[in-house]
Amino acid sequence: MHPLREAVENNDHAAVEALLADDVTFTSPVAYRPYPGKPITAAILRAVSGVFADFRYVREISSADGRDHALIFTARVGEKEINGCDFLHTNENGLIDDFTVMVRPLSAATALGEAMAARFEQIKQEAGA
Repeated sequence: MHPLREAVENNDHAAVEALLADDVTFTSPVAYRPYPGKPITAAILRAVSGVFADFRYVREISSADGRDHALIFTARVGEKEINGCDFLHTNENGLIDDFTVMVRPLSAATALGEAMAARFEQIKQEAGA
């Protein structure tokens, strides 16, 4: 089991943040530009944990070299069922330096975007942005 999966399943935000490289890039399924850096990525991940209900990982796929991972999940955003995947790349120190999220269907992605937009000022404050 990937350490991120374990940390998320245990709702351990400190452990999630500790797994992120300082120069991590977070690519959101609902934002045009990626977010660079650990503070904003950690703040986004904390916020999304409050948006998703019934979140659970259902499958995990790893590359032969152990540096690329796909963590497939299901959750709800309001009344919308959402399916998604966290694509992770780890650096030479084992820290996540690239974190990309993709979700479907469009109606659930839209609900996710709206819910996260409502929290984004708080996310930026937490990140010191």
